[in-house]
Amino acid sequence: MTLRIREAHAADVELLAQWAQAMAWETEHKKLDPQTIHAGVAAGVADPAKARYFIAMHEATVAGHETIAEPVGTLMLTREWSDWRNGDWWWIQSVYVPESHRRQGVFAALYRHVEQLARDTDGVVGLRLYVERDNAVAHRTYEALGMKDAGYDLLEAEF
Repeated sequence: MTLRIREAHAADVELLAQWAQAMAWETEHKKLDPQTIHAGVAAGVADPAKARYFIAMHEATVAGHETIAEPVGTLMLTREWSDWRNGDWWWIQSVYVPESHRRQGVFAALYRHVEQLARDTDGVVGLRLYVERDNAVAHRTYEALGMKDAGYDLLEAEF
């Protein structure tokens, strides 16, 4: 599979919102409000200070000359300032690969792309993500890419 990673743009908002809904249902059995998630994705795509979305595109040559590209996965990056390190953690969020494209290196390609961007960007101290405790497949995937348990639990107060 030939993959190219690109940043998302406004034309991708509908697809990214659909994938976010699918991911929320699949991983947490949460049904997201379609208007809210659409507005949230649109705000993130429009403002890189909020988020940056990346899309993996599967490229194939058809009839020997025409190249077609199909979106096959995504992830979103956000930033968290660390006073301890005087730099930014980049958080990987909203990871989604449709089932028909899983176990084909799509997430690994997305991860390697943002990892290289992070290493090439002054002031970035590392990558983080959160994962459901019981999602053993995801844990193995992230660990295979060099990530490890940071020793924290995630707490929240949702409003």
